[in-house]
Amino acid sequence: MSRIKSFIKTSFLGGLTVILPVAILAFAFKWIFNVVTRVIHPVTNLILVKSDVNKILADLLAVAVIIILCFFVGVIVKTKIGTFIHISLENSILKFAPGYSTIKEIVIQFFGRKKVPFSSVALIQIFRSETLMTAFITDEHSDGSYTVFVPTGPNPTSGNIFHIEGKFVHQVDVSVEEAMRSIISCGAGSAKLIEAHRKYKQVVL
Repeated sequence: MSRIKSFIKTSFLGGLTVILPVAILAFAFKWIFNVVTRVIHPVTNLILVKSDVNKILADLLAVAVIIILCFFVGVIVKTKIGTFIHISLENSILKFAPGYSTIKEIVIQFFGRKKVPFSSVALIQIFRSETLMTAFITDEHSDGSYTVFVPTGPNPTSGNIFHIEGKFVHQVDVSVEEAMRSIISCGAGSAKLIEAHRKYKQVVL
């Protein structure tokens, strides 16, 4: 009986782990699509009135208009005047909006517009303990020690800077982008970090 219960439980949980992420992803896409279609609704109506096209094509045209608009805004922001206006608006209004800074940094990291000043990723033993912390190496010194930045999740722009002996810094073969994504997602996806550290230890031993 216990084996049957265990089989039912593991089968149910196994199916749930497969179906639930797909369902959440589908729900997220549906939610994003609904939000976008509501936002572009005025543009869609304008296209429908001015031309003889169906609604789906009108939605696609509206999305294209928004993409083109984003492109032109990006071009304007690259100019001196555009940069000045953007910085002024950000410093006077946007930075006071709750969560704006965090959302901005996450978007920048995911779209790769910002080069991070990190040379590599490491797991460090802080305060000589066995606990490992995800860190980014920012400088290496002549005595073999390192300066590292340990970010806090989910906002990787805040954290602590440590100057630590080399023997407590374990570099791992994981890209900065992958490690950054694990920080933003509060540790989800850290398996690559741990696996890379385990393989490194096996090679050293």
